[in-house]
Amino acid sequence: MMEEILIAGFGGQGVMSMGQLIAYAGMNEGKFVSWLPSYGPEQRGGTANCAVVVSEEQVGSPLVSRPTTAIVLNNPSYEKFEPMVRAGGLLVVNSSLISKLSARTDIRVLNINATDKGNELGNPKVANMILLGVFIAETGILSDDSILGALKKVLSPEKHSLLDINRRALQLGRSLTNSMVT
Repeated sequence: MMEEILIAGFGGQGVMSMGQLIAYAGMNEGKFVSWLPSYGPEQRGGTANCAVVVSEEQVGSPLVSRPTTAIVLNNPSYEKFEPMVRAGGLLVVNSSLISKLSARTDIRVLNINATDKGNELGNPKVANMILLGVFIAETGILSDDSILGALKKVLSPEKHSLLDINRRALQLGRSLTNSMVT
């Protein structure tokens, strides 16, 4: 099993953190992984995306041109990456910030109002973790325990106070998958 993932949004939305979490969690589970970040001209507020590959076998290349999954957090990312998802793949959309609906019938599309749900949890910045929970629930590629263990590595020690809200956001994302399929 190999999952080729593209995660994209504005800098500051946690795109790179999501990719790192997936990569570290995959390593924690003994899988082969690659993580390849790409930044726009500015980091915060500019475009950012990363490619992550998680596989049971060695990864030949970190480049992802036809992802099995795309997780998009803003309109420019949706416009760029929605057409690239391979047939039979998964598109996870932050519908709080993206109003366009995919017309594709050859992929699974999950429209999740992640920023709004993050606000309900008390912090809109956990939208990325909500979307990550959706991805994990849909693909089954990684365990929550591996993701939460990786979160302790990705978050600096002074931000470990955010572990609980991130755990709750991950669980919320998992719970949303059944009701959000379109």
